[in-house]
Amino acid sequence: MENERQVQAGTRVVDIDEMQPSEIATVLQRAGYGHLGLASGNQPYVLPIHYVYDPPEIYIYTTQGMKTEVLSRNPAVCLQAEEVTDVHNWTSVIATGRAELLTDPAEREKAAKLITLTNPSHTPAISRLVTGGSERRNVVEIYKISVDRMSGRKTRRTSPD
Repeated sequence: MENERQVQAGTRVVDIDEMQPSEIATVLQRAGYGHLGLASGNQPYVLPIHYVYDPPEIYIYTTQGMKTEVLSRNPAVCLQAEEVTDVHNWTSVIATGRAELLTDPAEREKAAKLITLTNPSHTPAISRLVTGGSERRNVVEIYKISVDRMSGRKTRRTSPD
């Protein structure tokens, strides 16, 4: 296969293969949790985040704060999701694109339904942020990520233990 690399991990040899688009979509739909990369000026900002993949878009739910401030200045994002069984068995997917704050009520409602169907704990009623002894009011923001590019890699074991 032209898009594979071989690495030795301990006493095992594993191949690292490029994933097909259907495999990438499956991982994105199944994982629902990843790391969102943003850029604030020349400083990278990466945070863990729950998401919903509804092809071809990705939706994220958050409250106002650092990430929404960064996204308002630079909507370019990178989402990384993975499934790791152990160091020899894993998949990793990256989706890059632009995040758009949803303001249209119909779009927000569609995205909110998808988010709560996937993860019912993502509702403003149960989210509370306390900093420095005082509670901060939650203002819910929902973003749609329009994906420009997706890629993925996975391991394939080629030798016994």
